[in-house]
Amino acid sequence: MSRLSKSFYQRGDVVRIARELLGKYLFTRFDRKLTGGIITETEAYAGVTDRASHAYGGRRTARTEIMFMEGGHAYIYLCYGIHSLFNVVTNKKDIPHAILIRSIKPTHGIPVILKRRNMAKLEKNVASGPGTVAQSLGIHYSNTGVNLLGNKIWIEDRKYPVIQNQIITGKRVGVEYAGSDAALQYRFILKT
Repeated sequence: MSRLSKSFYQRGDVVRIARELLGKYLFTRFDRKLTGGIITETEAYAGVTDRASHAYGGRRTARTEIMFMEGGHAYIYLCYGIHSLFNVVTNKKDIPHAILIRSIKPTHGIPVILKRRNMAKLEKNVASGPGTVAQSLGIHYSNTGVNLLGNKIWIEDRKYPVIQNQIITGKRVGVEYAGSDAALQYRFILKT
């Protein structure tokens, strides 16, 4: 059981890191409530060269400025004015790579997760979309910029056995506007 280090996040290959995040445990502690689960789906966004990235072409706005921080921070934005979406910033400062966490399998704080999701029992879909991941873990877009080496949001390697043939690779969801970049195989799903 060890938290991922700064060096894990600050490597250059965002696609490799997105794949390696599968099987890691994403945790939050808000209002003294610990919740967490196994990361089962990710999508990589390769910064200035990736037309699906919020930072494509070096676009810097108040929202995307977090992506230009050094790897190991949270980039959380509001989607459709409703859902907070949690991303892991990677690479060195000023290289805006990020990984969207699309799905987790809850393992810790399940009663709290169920309450946040207004569900009576643990269903397969409790945290099987990026909006529900954030809702389940109490992540809000106001948490953007949080250091993932701290005590609010962090990721641990608990040596969950990931077998390579259990990983499905595919194209990202909802990025049709990105032209040929929409077809990039930057989405990873761990069959559990």
